[in-house]
Amino acid sequence: MSTAAVTDKSAGTLRGARMPKWSSWAIAAGSIAVAVGIGKGAGLDSTVQWGLIAAIVFVLATYGITAGVEGRRQAKDRVVTSLVWVSFLLALVPLVSLIWVTIARGVKVLDPYFLTHSMGVVADSEPGGGIYHAILGSLEQVGLATVIGAPIGVLTAIYLVEYGRGGLAKAVTFFVDVMTGIPSIVAGLFILSLMLIFQLEPFGFAGSLALAILMMPVVVRSTEEMLKLVPNELREASLALGVPKWRTILKVVLPTSIGGITTGVMLAIARIAGETAPVLLLVFGNPFINANPFEGAQSSLPLYIYQQYAQSAGANAAYDRAWAASLTLIAFVMILNLVARGIARWKAPR
Repeated sequence: MSTAAVTDKSAGTLRGARMPKWSSWAIAAGSIAVAVGIGKGAGLDSTVQWGLIAAIVFVLATYGITAGVEGRRQAKDRVVTSLVWVSFLLALVPLVSLIWVTIARGVKVLDPYFLTHSMGVVADSEPGGGIYHAILGSLEQVGLATVIGAPIGVLTAIYLVEYGRGGLAKAVTFFVDVMTGIPSIVAGLFILSLMLIFQLEPFGFAGSLALAILMMPVVVRSTEEMLKLVPNELREASLALGVPKWRTILKVVLPTSIGGITTGVMLAIARIAGETAPVLLLVFGNPFINANPFEGAQSSLPLYIYQQYAQSAGANAAYDRAWAASLTLIAFVMILNLVARGIARWKAPR
């Protein structure tokens, strides 16, 4: 017998029996069949219950079959992998279900007319009307909040990473952590108390102030992590050439981390775009177009959705408008996330 043949035989013995590559798919198909049989036999009508039964059967069958063929050690590895996949699919179910329901119900009235007209004199129980005034209000309020919150958040993160030492930096870090967990209604109540002190009527800029409060800690945390990823060697090389620290930050640190900082700002914008409570307290809502955020009540997409759904009892028109506005808001947030990913990839260090 040749040396190569002995080597091949020894390798096959050490490798042992292996499950075929298609075994996971076969076990999954069998688990689904078993789950359907159990569900029908037990009188279960919910596909969610069938899915849970299939997931349990899949994990147990994977362990049993793999243990019999490959041994317990490989069976444990496959079970952990199966649990990861099952958890991923379970997490994907509500997301896909939400998007599917929103699209199915939102496309009924979503058309160019709906996007380019306001409610005006249209009653909530009547068909017609649109969300142009809400889109305009959301863009203005979120835009002003970004103009206020993003620079403050970025500068705060620069201070914490580049200059922060001692008690002040610890205090700032502590308050940023506290602000991260503040409910949106608390930010709205804070601005509302100021409005009551100065006897101000509801207006769009008040909502922007509350949204900026919610935005700042998110920007601080994301920017802080991006600045920490910049290698210290770049800072030291710039300082060794006699460049002042402020210019090093401006010309070296920020350009290196600009992709991550921009992504964090975009994700913070997406986070505040769907806030309803502060807008409900401070902006109050307006069925007419108000392009001036510094005077008079305005509307916004989250507030419009809430108001239409609140009036949807016995009114299919308001119900359909609420779902169409929800689909528009989801599309807006999705576009922001795609833009953030694009910027992160474009500005990624090479």
